[in-house]
Amino acid sequence: MPAHTYAAPPTPWSRRLAEPKIDPTAYVHSFSNLIGDVRVEAEVLIAPGTSIRADEGSPFHIGARSNIQDGVVIHGLEQGRVIGEDGQPYSVWIGRNTSIAHMALIHGPAYVGNDCFIGFRSTVFNARVGDGCIIMLHCLIQDVEIPPGKYVPSGSIITTQAEADRLPDVQDSDAKFAQHVIGINQALREGYQCSENLVCIAPIRNELQRTSNSTATETAPMTHSSHRGNGRNGGGSPLKPEVVEQIRALLAQGYRVGLEYADARRFKTSSWQSESPITSTHEAEVVQSLGAILAEHQGRICAPAGDRSQGQTAGAGADHPNPRWAGAGFWDAQPRLGSRCPEFWHIRPSVWLRARGRNPNAVGAGVSRWPGGG
Repeated sequence: MPAHTYAAPPTPWSRRLAEPKIDPTAYVHSFSNLIGDVRVEAEVLIAPGTSIRADEGSPFHIGARSNIQDGVVIHGLEQGRVIGEDGQPYSVWIGRNTSIAHMALIHGPAYVGNDCFIGFRSTVFNARVGDGCIIMLHCLIQDVEIPPGKYVPSGSIITTQAEADRLPDVQDSDAKFAQHVIGINQALREGYQCSENLVCIAPIRNELQRTSNSTATETAPMTHSSHRGNGRNGGGSPLKPEVVEQIRALLAQGYRVGLEYADARRFKTSSWQSESPITSTHEAEVVQSLGAILAEHQGRICAPAGDRSQGQTAGAGADHPNPRWAGAGFWDAQPRLGSRCPEFWHIRPSVWLRARGRNPNAVGAGVSRWPGGG
């Protein structure tokens, strides 16, 4: 689908009617809006719902391999400029390999260097952010220059140069996180471009159809006799029969199935990570896929010595670690109590049911309900 791009309107300060210039290797989603002199370099991803409006301050520059995520607003004041790497004045300059994350605001005059990450709902206004900086969530950066390689914790308000100069350095893990975000968005850019190219997408769709037909033909009726002690099905699935019944009922109502997990750090902040939802609506395929995901994480299931509440599942109710959580059924993880693990992963290879949202107190993996299968 074509991107929504518009010439800048005639104004008292400019009557050039400048239009966006987009490199052919970039991807600009049709639900985004670009107005005026916006210069988008190679392999940039501009996600849905962005507003990049160079109708007052201009021009804007977005460097190669950067990504502008959903809900980002980029605008600039009519007066005030920064100097880009090419030595020319810009209202907004965003460097290479930089992520501007969901709902962030970059308001010129503003300069964001190479290899930066600007977190959710953070604002950069009348400021310069040096190369390699990580600005986390809900931050305000205004009227300052952030030196290269600095880390801005979530919620920070940096409005004096003294505050900017005291910021800590970016750690290796932070830099790897920023590089990971770039890699993910490059994969998304390529995927979006493929989805709009019939030559690219047709073989994928054909292969999916062949796989689906083959699985439906070859899959034998499943049996669900369980063994005492390990809670596994006789058919090799790690799901109890009652859980499979829950899955069958949900699929019949048009819902889809997914799984969430957390390591020790994310568990403490209820920052769950999600596996991709299982796209199939066939019961046998869903049960097989969910079992495979649980088996993939099985080696990481550990618990601190003597603490069975973190690693072993229990039925919902008074004995459950979170009595308010209505469980739909559980598979016994059988943690190695007293063992030492290189990573302490919290994952309940269990199936639970939720109507909306997520209970941040639940430790679980399971069936998520998305009305309409969305």
